Amino acid sequence: MLAGKRITLIIGGGIAAYKSLDLIRQLRRAGALVTPVLTRAAAEFVTPLSVAALAEAQVFQDLFDLKDETEMGHIQLSRASDLLVVAPATANMMARIAGGLADDLASTLLLATDKPVLIAPAMNVRMWQHPATQRNLAQLRTDGVHVVGPNVGDMACGEQGPGRMAEPAEIVAAIAVHFGPHPLAGRRVLVTSGPTHEPIDPVRYIANRSSGAQGTAIAAALRDLGADVVFVTGPAAVPAPDGVEVIRVETAREMLDAALAALPVQAAICAAAVADWRVASEFMQKMKKTAQGLPVMEFVENPDILATLSAHAERPRLVVGFAAETETVIAHATAKRERKGCDWIVANDVSPATGIMGGAENAVHLITEAGVEDWPRLPKPEVARRLAERIAGALA
Repeated sequence: MLAGKRITLIIGGGIAAYKSLDLIRQLRRAGALVTPVLTRAAAEFVTPLSVAALAEAQVFQDLFDLKDETEMGHIQLSRASDLLVVAPATANMMARIAGGLADDLASTLLLATDKPVLIAPAMNVRMWQHPATQRNLAQLRTDGVHVVGPNVGDMACGEQGPGRMAEPAEIVAAIAVHFGPHPLAGRRVLVTSGPTHEPIDPVRYIANRSSGAQGTAIAAALRDLGADVVFVTGPAAVPAPDGVEVIRVETAREMLDAALAALPVQAAICAAAVADWRVASEFMQKMKKTAQGLPVMEFVENPDILATLSAHAERPRLVVGFAAETETVIAHATAKRERKGCDWIVANDVSPATGIMGGAENAVHLITEAGVEDWPRLPKPEVARRLAERIAGALA
Protein backbone atom coordinates (compact mmCIF):
# COMPACT_ATOMS: atom_id res chain seq x y z
CA MET A 1 0.00 0.00 0.00
CA LEU A 2 2.85 2.41 0.87
CA ALA A 3 5.70 0.47 -0.71
CA GLY A 4 8.79 2.64 -0.96
CA LYS A 5 7.14 5.75 0.48
CA ARG A 6 9.51 7.68 2.75
CA ILE A 7 7.88 8.93 5.94
CA THR A 8 9.54 11.17 8.51
CA LEU A 9 7.67 10.48 11.76
CA ILE A 10 8.00 13.19 14.40
CA ILE A 11 6.90 11.85 17.79
CA GLY A 12 5.64 14.56 20.14
CA GLY A 13 5.71 14.51 23.93
CA GLY A 14 2.36 13.22 25.16
CA ILE A 15 0.97 10.03 26.64
CA ALA A 16 -0.29 9.11 23.15
CA ALA A 17 3.36 8.70 22.11
CA TYR A 18 3.04 5.03 23.04
CA LYS A 19 0.77 4.64 19.99
CA SER A 20 3.62 5.79 17.77
CA LEU A 21 5.29 2.40 18.27
CA ASP A 22 2.32 0.62 16.72
CA LEU A 23 2.14 3.30 14.04
CA ILE A 24 5.74 2.57 13.06
CA ARG A 25 4.98 -1.15 12.95
CA GLN A 26 1.97 -0.63 10.71
CA LEU A 27 3.80 1.76 8.41
CA ARG A 28 6.65 -0.72 7.99
CA ARG A 29 4.15 -3.52 7.35
CA ALA A 30 2.60 -1.38 4.60
CA GLY A 31 6.01 -1.02 2.98
CA ALA A 32 6.91 2.50 4.08
CA LEU A 33 10.42 3.56 5.07
CA VAL A 34 10.23 5.39 8.40
CA THR A 35 12.72 7.97 9.64
CA PRO A 36 11.87 8.68 13.29
CA VAL A 37 12.44 12.00 15.04
CA LEU A 38 11.97 12.03 18.80
CA THR A 39 11.40 15.26 20.73
CA ARG A 40 12.97 15.62 24.15
CA ALA A 41 9.55 15.32 25.81
CA ALA A 42 8.64 12.26 23.72
CA ALA A 43 11.69 10.46 25.08
CA GLU A 44 10.00 10.58 28.49
CA PHE A 45 7.26 8.29 27.12
CA VAL A 46 9.01 6.03 24.60
CA THR A 47 12.68 5.11 24.37
CA PRO A 48 14.94 5.78 21.38
CA LEU A 49 15.92 2.11 21.43
CA SER A 50 12.34 0.85 21.00
CA VAL A 51 11.66 3.39 18.24
CA ALA A 52 14.87 2.51 16.39
CA ALA A 53 14.23 -1.22 16.67
CA LEU A 54 10.74 -0.96 15.17
CA ALA A 55 11.70 1.55 12.47
CA GLU A 56 14.94 -0.28 11.66
CA ALA A 57 16.46 3.15 11.28
CA GLN A 58 18.44 5.76 13.16
CA VAL A 59 16.46 7.92 15.59
CA PHE A 60 17.14 11.66 15.28
CA GLN A 61 16.80 13.79 18.40
CA ASP A 62 19.28 16.65 18.64
CA LEU A 63 19.44 19.67 16.34
CA PHE A 64 23.08 20.20 17.26
CA ASP A 65 24.43 16.76 16.51
CA LEU A 66 27.84 17.78 15.11
CA LYS A 67 28.18 14.63 13.01
CA ASP A 68 24.99 15.42 11.10
CA GLU A 69 25.20 19.21 11.14
CA THR A 70 28.55 19.35 9.35
CA GLU A 71 26.44 18.52 6.28
CA MET A 72 23.48 20.70 7.31
CA GLY A 73 21.72 17.47 8.23
CA HIS A 74 18.50 19.11 9.40
CA ILE A 75 17.95 20.59 5.93
CA GLN A 76 18.59 17.29 4.21
CA LEU A 77 16.41 15.44 6.71
CA SER A 78 13.54 17.90 6.20
CA ARG A 79 13.42 17.19 2.48
CA ALA A 80 14.43 13.54 2.22
CA SER A 81 10.93 12.15 2.78
CA ASP A 82 7.71 12.13 0.78
CA LEU A 83 5.66 13.16 3.82
CA LEU A 84 6.29 14.44 7.35
CA VAL A 85 3.93 13.05 9.99
CA VAL A 86 3.61 14.45 13.52
CA ALA A 87 2.01 11.92 15.88
CA PRO A 88 1.16 12.82 18.51
CA ALA A 89 0.91 16.53 17.76
CA THR A 90 0.52 18.14 21.16
CA ALA A 91 -1.04 21.54 21.77
CA ASN A 92 2.46 22.93 22.29
CA MET A 93 3.74 21.38 19.05
CA MET A 94 0.78 22.76 17.08
CA ALA A 95 1.39 26.24 18.53
CA ARG A 96 5.06 26.11 17.59
CA ILE A 97 4.36 24.96 14.03
CA ALA A 98 1.64 27.58 13.56
CA GLY A 99 3.95 30.28 14.93
CA GLY A 100 6.88 29.25 12.75
CA LEU A 101 9.22 28.50 15.66
CA ALA A 102 12.39 26.50 15.09
CA ASP A 103 13.89 25.89 18.52
CA ASP A 104 14.54 22.15 18.31
CA LEU A 105 15.08 19.53 15.65
CA ALA A 106 11.38 18.68 15.14
CA SER A 107 10.18 22.27 14.73
CA THR A 108 13.18 23.13 12.53
CA LEU A 109 12.41 20.22 10.20
CA LEU A 110 8.80 21.31 9.91
CA LEU A 111 9.79 24.90 9.11
CA ALA A 112 12.53 23.94 6.62
CA THR A 113 10.63 21.26 4.72
CA ASP A 114 9.25 21.61 1.23
CA LYS A 115 7.21 18.40 1.60
CA PRO A 116 3.60 17.97 2.79
CA VAL A 117 2.89 17.65 6.52
CA LEU A 118 0.21 15.62 8.29
CA ILE A 119 -0.49 15.97 12.01
CA ALA A 120 -2.44 13.76 14.43
CA PRO A 121 -3.45 16.03 17.35
CA ALA A 122 -3.61 14.57 20.86
CA MET A 123 -4.32 16.48 24.06
CA ASN A 124 -6.76 17.04 26.91
CA VAL A 125 -10.27 17.94 25.75
CA ARG A 126 -10.09 21.44 27.32
CA MET A 127 -6.77 22.10 25.62
CA TRP A 128 -8.24 20.99 22.28
CA GLN A 129 -11.30 23.20 22.70
CA HIS A 130 -9.30 26.24 23.87
CA PRO A 131 -9.60 29.18 21.46
CA ALA A 132 -5.81 29.34 21.11
CA THR A 133 -5.60 25.73 19.91
CA GLN A 134 -8.49 26.23 17.53
CA ARG A 135 -6.81 29.38 16.13
CA ASN A 136 -3.60 27.42 15.65
CA LEU A 137 -5.51 24.59 13.97
CA ALA A 138 -7.16 27.04 11.56
CA GLN A 139 -3.77 28.57 10.73
CA LEU A 140 -2.19 25.17 10.13
CA ARG A 141 -4.99 24.20 7.76
CA THR A 142 -4.64 27.52 5.95
CA ASP A 143 -0.93 26.75 5.59
CA GLY A 144 -1.79 23.43 3.94
CA VAL A 145 -1.13 21.09 6.84
CA HIS A 146 -3.27 17.94 6.71
CA VAL A 147 -5.01 16.82 9.91
CA VAL A 148 -6.25 13.39 11.02
CA GLY A 149 -8.36 13.25 14.19
CA PRO A 150 -8.59 13.80 17.01
CA ASN A 151 -11.15 11.23 18.07
CA VAL A 152 -13.78 11.48 20.78
CA GLY A 153 -13.33 9.20 23.78
CA ASP A 154 -11.88 8.66 27.23
CA MET A 155 -8.65 10.48 28.07
CA ALA A 156 -5.69 9.30 30.11
CA CYS A 157 -6.50 12.20 32.46
CA GLY A 158 -9.93 10.71 33.14
CA GLU A 159 -11.93 13.24 31.13
CA GLN A 160 -13.96 12.41 28.04
CA GLY A 161 -14.40 14.22 24.74
CA PRO A 162 -12.48 15.18 21.60
CA GLY A 163 -8.71 15.02 21.97
CA ARG A 164 -7.72 11.35 21.67
CA MET A 165 -5.10 10.77 19.02
CA ALA A 166 -6.40 8.92 15.97
CA GLU A 167 -5.65 5.22 16.08
CA PRO A 168 -2.54 4.05 14.18
CA ALA A 169 -4.68 2.31 11.54
CA GLU A 170 -6.55 5.59 10.93
CA ILE A 171 -3.29 7.50 10.53
CA VAL A 172 -1.96 4.90 8.10
CA ALA A 173 -5.23 5.15 6.17
CA ALA A 174 -4.92 8.96 6.05
CA ILE A 175 -1.35 8.62 4.76
CA ALA A 176 -2.52 6.17 2.10
CA VAL A 177 -5.28 8.59 1.08
CA HIS A 178 -2.70 11.36 0.76
CA PHE A 179 -0.76 9.34 -1.79
CA GLY A 180 -3.93 8.36 -3.65
CA PRO A 181 -5.56 7.19 -5.78
CA HIS A 182 -8.83 9.10 -5.32
CA PRO A 183 -11.52 6.84 -6.77
CA LEU A 184 -14.40 9.22 -6.01
CA ALA A 185 -12.92 12.23 -7.79
CA GLY A 186 -15.67 13.96 -9.74
CA ARG A 187 -18.44 12.18 -7.81
CA ARG A 188 -20.99 14.23 -5.88
CA VAL A 189 -22.21 12.57 -2.69
CA LEU A 190 -24.84 13.55 -0.13
CA VAL A 191 -24.40 12.72 3.57
CA THR A 192 -27.00 13.47 6.25
CA SER A 193 -25.83 13.44 9.85
CA GLY A 194 -26.65 14.27 13.44
CA PRO A 195 -30.03 14.49 15.17
CA THR A 196 -32.97 16.66 14.26
CA HIS A 197 -34.66 18.92 16.81
CA GLU A 198 -38.43 19.07 16.50
CA PRO A 199 -39.74 22.04 18.51
CA ILE A 200 -42.50 21.62 21.05
CA ASP A 201 -42.38 25.20 22.25
CA PRO A 202 -39.64 27.89 22.14
CA VAL A 203 -37.50 26.03 24.72
CA ARG A 204 -38.37 22.34 24.33
CA TYR A 205 -37.89 19.89 21.50
CA ILE A 206 -37.95 16.20 20.51
CA ALA A 207 -34.61 14.69 19.49
CA ASN A 208 -32.54 11.52 19.29
CA ARG A 209 -29.33 10.84 21.23
CA SER A 210 -26.98 11.27 18.29
CA SER A 211 -23.60 13.03 18.44
CA GLY A 212 -23.21 13.08 14.66
CA ALA A 213 -19.76 11.47 15.00
CA GLN A 214 -20.39 8.61 12.58
CA GLY A 215 -21.96 10.76 9.87
CA THR A 216 -19.15 13.30 10.20
CA ALA A 217 -16.54 10.55 9.87
CA ILE A 218 -18.29 9.21 6.76
CA ALA A 219 -18.31 12.64 5.13
CA ALA A 220 -14.59 13.04 5.88
CA ALA A 221 -13.77 9.56 4.53
CA LEU A 222 -15.67 10.22 1.28
CA ARG A 223 -13.93 13.60 0.95
CA ASP A 224 -10.57 11.88 1.39
CA LEU A 225 -11.40 9.57 -1.52
CA GLY A 226 -11.96 12.60 -3.70
CA ALA A 227 -15.75 13.02 -3.50
CA ASP A 228 -17.51 16.36 -3.65
CA VAL A 229 -19.50 15.99 -0.42
CA VAL A 230 -22.71 17.82 0.47
CA PHE A 231 -23.00 17.46 4.25
CA VAL A 232 -26.46 18.14 5.65
CA THR A 233 -26.25 18.13 9.44
CA GLY A 234 -28.62 18.63 12.30
CA PRO A 235 -27.46 20.15 15.63
CA ALA A 236 -24.58 17.70 16.16
CA ALA A 237 -22.15 17.64 19.08
CA VAL A 238 -19.09 17.18 16.84
CA PRO A 239 -17.88 19.82 14.37
CA ALA A 240 -18.46 19.37 10.64
CA PRO A 241 -15.42 18.24 8.64
CA ASP A 242 -13.38 20.64 6.56
CA GLY A 243 -13.42 20.47 2.80
CA VAL A 244 -17.12 19.68 2.38
CA GLU A 245 -20.19 21.76 1.63
CA VAL A 246 -21.97 22.13 4.98
CA ILE A 247 -25.71 22.77 5.21
CA ARG A 248 -27.00 23.17 8.77
CA VAL A 249 -30.62 22.35 9.59
CA GLU A 250 -32.75 21.86 12.69
CA THR A 251 -35.81 19.84 11.75
CA ALA A 252 -36.60 16.77 9.65
CA ARG A 253 -38.51 18.90 7.16
CA GLU A 254 -35.53 21.22 6.75
CA MET A 255 -33.25 18.22 6.31
CA LEU A 256 -35.48 16.77 3.61
CA ASP A 257 -35.60 20.11 1.75
CA ALA A 258 -31.81 20.38 1.90
CA ALA A 259 -31.34 16.79 0.70
CA LEU A 260 -33.66 17.28 -2.26
CA ALA A 261 -31.98 20.57 -3.15
CA ALA A 262 -28.64 18.74 -3.31
CA LEU A 263 -29.83 16.41 -6.09
CA PRO A 264 -28.57 15.13 -8.41
CA VAL A 265 -25.88 13.15 -6.59
CA GLN A 266 -24.30 9.79 -7.35
CA ALA A 267 -24.78 8.49 -3.80
CA ALA A 268 -26.79 9.43 -0.72
CA ILE A 269 -25.77 8.22 2.73
CA CYS A 270 -28.53 8.89 5.24
CA ALA A 271 -26.70 8.62 8.55
CA ALA A 272 -28.80 11.19 10.42
CA ALA A 273 -30.88 10.13 13.42
CA VAL A 274 -34.07 11.83 12.29
CA ALA A 275 -36.90 12.19 14.82
CA ASP A 276 -39.82 10.09 13.62
CA TRP A 277 -42.47 12.43 15.02
CA ARG A 278 -43.14 16.07 15.75
CA VAL A 279 -45.98 17.84 17.51
CA ALA A 280 -48.84 18.70 15.18
CA SER A 281 -49.00 22.28 16.45
CA GLU A 282 -45.97 23.92 18.00
CA PHE A 283 -46.77 26.04 21.07
CA MET A 284 -45.76 29.64 20.36
CA GLN A 285 -45.07 30.42 24.03
CA LYS A 286 -43.33 28.34 26.69
CA MET A 287 -45.81 25.90 28.25
CA LYS A 288 -46.43 26.39 31.95
CA LYS A 289 -47.58 24.08 34.69
CA THR A 290 -51.24 24.74 35.41
CA ALA A 291 -53.93 23.50 37.72
CA GLN A 292 -55.60 21.89 34.70
CA GLY A 293 -52.91 19.18 34.66
CA LEU A 294 -50.61 17.92 31.92
CA PRO A 295 -50.77 19.47 28.46
CA VAL A 296 -52.18 17.39 25.63
CA MET A 297 -49.98 17.11 22.54
CA GLU A 298 -50.91 15.53 19.24
CA PHE A 299 -48.08 14.03 17.19
CA VAL A 300 -47.67 13.62 13.45
CA GLU A 301 -45.08 11.70 11.45
CA ASN A 302 -42.09 13.47 10.01
CA PRO A 303 -41.25 13.02 6.32
CA ASP A 304 -39.25 9.88 5.50
CA ILE A 305 -36.02 11.19 3.96
CA LEU A 306 -34.56 7.78 3.11
CA ALA A 307 -37.72 6.52 1.42
CA THR A 308 -38.19 9.81 -0.44
CA LEU A 309 -34.67 9.71 -1.89
CA SER A 310 -35.03 6.03 -2.78
CA ALA A 311 -38.20 6.70 -4.81
CA HIS A 312 -37.22 10.06 -6.26
CA ALA A 313 -37.16 10.72 -10.02
CA GLU A 314 -33.51 11.78 -9.59
CA ARG A 315 -32.72 8.79 -7.37
CA PRO A 316 -29.02 8.51 -6.62
CA ARG A 317 -27.31 5.48 -8.07
CA LEU A 318 -26.59 4.27 -4.53
CA VAL A 319 -28.79 5.01 -1.50
CA VAL A 320 -27.53 3.95 1.93
CA GLY A 321 -29.60 4.11 5.10
CA PHE A 322 -28.84 3.52 8.76
CA ALA A 323 -30.83 1.50 11.28
CA ALA A 324 -30.18 2.14 14.99
CA GLU A 325 -31.91 -0.69 16.83
CA THR A 326 -32.10 -2.02 20.38
CA GLU A 327 -33.29 -5.58 19.66
CA THR A 328 -33.48 -8.06 16.74
CA VAL A 329 -31.16 -5.71 14.91
CA ILE A 330 -30.64 -7.62 11.68
CA ALA A 331 -34.29 -8.59 11.25
CA HIS A 332 -35.49 -5.02 11.76
CA ALA A 333 -32.79 -3.58 9.51
CA THR A 334 -33.45 -6.10 6.73
CA ALA A 335 -37.13 -5.26 6.79
CA LYS A 336 -36.25 -1.54 6.76
CA ARG A 337 -34.13 -1.93 3.62
CA GLU A 338 -37.02 -3.55 1.78
CA ARG A 339 -39.60 -1.10 3.13
CA LYS A 340 -37.59 2.03 2.30
CA GLY A 341 -36.39 0.85 -1.09
CA CYS A 342 -32.75 1.72 -0.45
CA ASP A 343 -29.74 -0.29 -1.61
CA TRP A 344 -27.85 -0.79 1.65
CA ILE A 345 -28.60 -0.51 5.35
CA VAL A 346 -25.89 -0.01 7.96
CA ALA A 347 -27.37 -1.46 11.14
CA ASN A 348 -26.12 -1.25 14.70
CA ASP A 349 -27.21 -2.05 18.23
CA VAL A 350 -27.55 1.19 20.20
CA SER A 351 -28.72 -0.34 23.46
CA PRO A 352 -27.30 1.67 26.39
CA ALA A 353 -24.98 -1.19 27.38
CA THR A 354 -23.15 -1.00 24.03
CA GLY A 355 -21.97 2.59 24.53
CA ILE A 356 -22.29 3.14 20.77
CA MET A 357 -24.79 6.02 20.73
CA GLY A 358 -22.56 9.04 21.34
CA GLY A 359 -19.47 6.87 21.81
CA ALA A 360 -16.17 6.61 19.93
CA GLU A 361 -16.71 3.13 18.45
CA ASN A 362 -19.32 1.34 16.39
CA ALA A 363 -20.16 -2.26 15.54
CA VAL A 364 -22.22 -2.48 12.37
CA HIS A 365 -23.84 -4.97 10.03
CA LEU A 366 -23.87 -4.04 6.35
CA ILE A 367 -27.10 -5.32 4.82
CA THR A 368 -27.33 -5.49 1.04
CA GLU A 369 -29.28 -7.46 -1.52
CA ALA A 370 -26.52 -10.08 -1.31
CA GLY A 371 -26.92 -10.63 2.43
CA VAL A 372 -25.43 -9.50 5.74
CA GLU A 373 -21.82 -8.62 6.53
CA ASP A 374 -20.87 -8.45 10.20
CA TRP A 375 -18.11 -5.92 10.83
CA PRO A 376 -16.08 -5.98 14.08
CA ARG A 377 -16.31 -3.22 16.65
CA LEU A 378 -14.10 -0.42 15.33
CA PRO A 379 -13.42 3.27 15.89
CA LYS A 380 -16.04 5.27 14.02
CA PRO A 381 -13.49 6.75 11.58
CA GLU A 382 -12.42 3.21 10.64
CA VAL A 383 -16.05 2.20 10.07
CA ALA A 384 -16.37 5.29 7.88
CA ARG A 385 -13.24 4.43 5.91
CA ARG A 386 -14.45 0.91 5.20
CA LEU A 387 -17.88 2.13 4.16
CA ALA A 388 -16.38 4.84 1.94
CA GLU A 389 -14.22 2.27 0.17
CA ARG A 390 -17.27 0.06 -0.40
CA ILE A 391 -19.17 3.05 -1.80
CA ALA A 392 -16.25 3.86 -4.11
CA GLY A 393 -16.28 0.27 -5.34
CA ALA A 394 -20.04 0.36 -5.97
CA LEU A 395 -19.75 3.59 -7.97
CA ALA A 396 -16.73 2.48 -10.01
